Amino acid sequence: MNIVILAAGMGKRMHSALPKVLHPLAGKPLLAHVIDTARTLEPAALVVVVGHGAEQVRATVGGADIAFAEQAQQLGTGHAVMQALPLLDDAVPTLVLYGDVPLTTPATLQRLVASAGPARLGILTVEMDDPTGYGRIVRDAAGRIARIVEQKDATETQRQIREINTGIMVCPTALLRKWLQALRNDNAQGEYYLTDIVEQAAAEHVEIVSAHPDQLCETLGVNSKTQLAELERIHQRDLAARLLENGVTLLDPARLDVRGHLACGRDVIIDVNCIFEGHVAIGDGARIGANCVIRDAVIGAGAHVLPFCHIDQATVGPDSRIGPYARLRPGTTLGEDVHIGNFVEVKNSQIAAHSKANHLAYVGDATVGERVNIGAGTITCNYDGANKFRTIIEDDAFIGSDTQLVAPVTVGRGATLGAGTTLTKNAPPDRLTVSRARQVTIESWTRPVKKPK
Repeated sequence: MNIVILAAGMGKRMHSALPKVLHPLAGKPLLAHVIDTARTLEPAALVVVVGHGAEQVRATVGGADIAFAEQAQQLGTGHAVMQALPLLDDAVPTLVLYGDVPLTTPATLQRLVASAGPARLGILTVEMDDPTGYGRIVRDAAGRIARIVEQKDATETQRQIREINTGIMVCPTALLRKWLQALRNDNAQGEYYLTDIVEQAAAEHVEIVSAHPDQLCETLGVNSKTQLAELERIHQRDLAARLLENGVTLLDPARLDVRGHLACGRDVIIDVNCIFEGHVAIGDGARIGANCVIRDAVIGAGAHVLPFCHIDQATVGPDSRIGPYARLRPGTTLGEDVHIGNFVEVKNSQIAAHSKANHLAYVGDATVGERVNIGAGTITCNYDGANKFRTIIEDDAFIGSDTQLVAPVTVGRGATLGAGTTLTKNAPPDRLTVSRARQVTIESWTRPVKKPK
């Protein structure tokens, strides 16, 4: 089939310079959700009709499998589809989707396409308790779809109809091409409605069929920030439900945000207000404390991430303990049973099994061995203002509190650095290295006294 996605609208009610279809839902542009769904159907041609912010839309969602058609003037949905006609294959049907309707599932679209087959016009319809604002499905005495009437053009009787047009339809492409050429804009909005092809199909005795989504939310579009927020909560609720069904414990499913893909093993526990971005994998028995932000990361089995941690493009080994208030930055890889404590930052570093940095430390561009203890206030001085250098701390080393490791430098296996040391040369293995100024007491010194005003 061909798939045409309409994405040309400005979205005035969004009150934003960003094109409407690029506003994010679950961390991904609305249009990207629709494109991903369309790709599951493996279309012969995938055409996105752009208009407002066309270059920005192209740059954001463009791909080798996507062709773009431009609607310079927004003159209605029928006019938008006309712009895509030169890119369509008449030998297969065309499915029309909308770039601001992000939650339609592949299963629903497959059902619609199957019901229409190669020769029928298929329309995705749904019944709503309050259909205000939507085009109504008008059926004849035999229950066949006869036409679609837009809200502004409907009579009072027609406005009582609860079955509405979602806008999503599939049609034989050769017939679509012919019917679009016959569209007129003599209606309340002065636009060329795609829905008017339904009346033409009925007049030519082309069979018109309908299919229905599993959930109403699959048909909901975004025209305002309020509607966007409502869809975000619906989507997050569905994601939470899937996690619960797979055995994940969510202490409050209403306070979860997944902005990408979250894969969880058995007996995972996630506390409230956690945000997962990109691709995150959490191993069996791991626990994630409240208010954590985790992006493109792997959390090993049995690990415990305490509240208020930020983990970005990092790997946490099994049975490790992170936080609270820890930050793991890109390039961090932690081995088994590593402890990273409160207000510790690790960047582009590998820390091997059973090592600890429990308080107030910065470990950057470092290779840390097994069973290393990094004391409070320790800093790897990895940047000279122009270049970065690496610190190596070998197995079983003990780094005293308030130590500065001026890279490039190596701390040998089993070495001990005394508290307050500034290490500028390699520390030999199995020895104590100390670098401090001599402590003195000034007997004659007195504390200054503030002068009276």
